[in-house]
Amino acid sequence: MGMGHHMKPSTRPNLLALKGVRVLSLSLNLPGPAAMMRCQQMGASCVKLEPPAPAGSPPGASGDPMGLYNRKAYETLHQGVRVATADLKTEKGQKALHRELAKADVLLTSFRPSALTKLGLDWKPLHKLYPALSQVAIVGAPGARAEEPGHDLTYLAESGLITSLDLPPTLYADMGGSLMASEAVLQTVLIQRQKGKGSYVEVALSEAAAYLALPRNWGLTQDGAAVGGGHAGYRVYPCKDGRVAVAALEPHFAKSLCAAAGVPYVNMLSMLAPATHQLIADYLLGMPRKTLDALAVEKDIPLYTLAG
Repeated sequence: MGMGHHMKPSTRPNLLALKGVRVLSLSLNLPGPAAMMRCQQMGASCVKLEPPAPAGSPPGASGDPMGLYNRKAYETLHQGVRVATADLKTEKGQKALHRELAKADVLLTSFRPSALTKLGLDWKPLHKLYPALSQVAIVGAPGARAEEPGHDLTYLAESGLITSLDLPPTLYADMGGSLMASEAVLQTVLIQRQKGKGSYVEVALSEAAAYLALPRNWGLTQDGAAVGGGHAGYRVYPCKDGRVAVAALEPHFAKSLCAAAGVPYVNMLSMLAPATHQLIADYLLGMPRKTLDALAVEKDIPLYTLAG
């Protein structure tokens, strides 16, 4: 268990498992481009066809809305990706699309099924034209629900992950869905290599949210559960000049925390006692972040201090 203050940049070798694989993406906004980014990082050769920028856009503007409302995110998502413009609703755009499809191993889409039909990208005819091509189709919800409108927020709400009026701090369903989509790309490549033909995988953002919600549904993070605030060593406490996220869950970490705070440690059950919560809270409230950061290193306690 490492602590964020002291983490070094990763030196893990990149295995480049997708080297030699060509991914063609038609996806806009976040989940599809994030999946494409993962594929590119795994060595895939990635091409993206974007629609023309909206009328009145500045020169060089992207046809992907992300390029307009957050250029930094767009540039990060498309690093190492060849981006071309093609209006798929025109004959010229369709020709450009099929030139790329003929060279691609995997097609990544994030349209509703009705939009795919309009663009001539239904799986059955596509598979007939390009038998070795696979398709990973990102949708909002699975099967018959794929036409329903929705976004990250509604999928999280459906899975019980919106617990107040506050917006979530990040786009969990979108990013979880992007991981499922890059995993699906790997699956299709493995199957293509085993069987010599392409396959179709649907990735639903609502199912990504449901997957992220499993620990909560199992009761692991419900109020009072060990990682739901019930364990005194696994909570966010105020400290003298901010907050501290403490994750001293295992007995050896809990003992170190209690020893530092001068709190008696009996066993794991004693960490559930209200008195233990109060004593640890009182101790941390008097400690500045800098001291807690040093304590984390010296005593091997998993914690991370936060401002505010």
